[in-house]
Amino acid sequence: MIKYHPSKQLMHKHLAGELPAGLSVAIAAHIELCDKCQCEVDAIEAKQAAQLFSNQSDILIDCDEALSTEDDLLFDAMMADITSLEVDSQVVPHEVTMFDYQDKSVQLPRAIAALKLGSFINAGKVSRARFELDEGPMRSSLLHIKPGGEIPEHTHTGFELTLLLDGTFEDESGKYVPGDFIMLDGRHNHTPKTEEGCLCFTLVDNALHFNKGLSKLLNPIGKLIY
Repeated sequence: MIKYHPSKQLMHKHLAGELPAGLSVAIAAHIELCDKCQCEVDAIEAKQAAQLFSNQSDILIDCDEALSTEDDLLFDAMMADITSLEVDSQVVPHEVTMFDYQDKSVQLPRAIAALKLGSFINAGKVSRARFELDEGPMRSSLLHIKPGGEIPEHTHTGFELTLLLDGTFEDESGKYVPGDFIMLDGRHNHTPKTEEGCLCFTLVDNALHFNKGLSKLLNPIGKLIY
């Protein structure tokens, strides 16, 4: 069961088109995976439509009263022409994009599948490929961690968003399942690890900061590799 969702503020900004591309993609993908958030989106859009209709109702009534008999006849004729057309009842399905990893295929959410993906870079059991989005300091990536893999304990010099697409992983806060939308920043320290392997969409706006062991050696060049 999905436990982690975008905030209501982020949802409203997403629907208003006020978010950077990578963040908007992540929210759209989460909505596709989460029935609860899809219901919230439907409710927000219905409320906005009702408000718009209420604001315009007086204008529409005035326009209706101003229509002449001739205009009515022309409108009726136009509607008759439209309704007489043959309708193709065949439903065109959405194009499905599959991603192959760990000897299986995973269907990617449409918002993510539409993006152009670069080449994977491997570091032990962790592989990452960046999406080709021009969004300044933000980096959107597809992250694959193999079974038994982990990312060393770290915090964040900016924010880190993880949308789990397949598999599971866990950290100090608990276990995550596909659809979970995990937003972290400098207040959080964690060590993500997975027993079965996982596939994630990630978005960061600055370097990670590693806290322990040899991984701390990466901190001086963190700006170059995040």
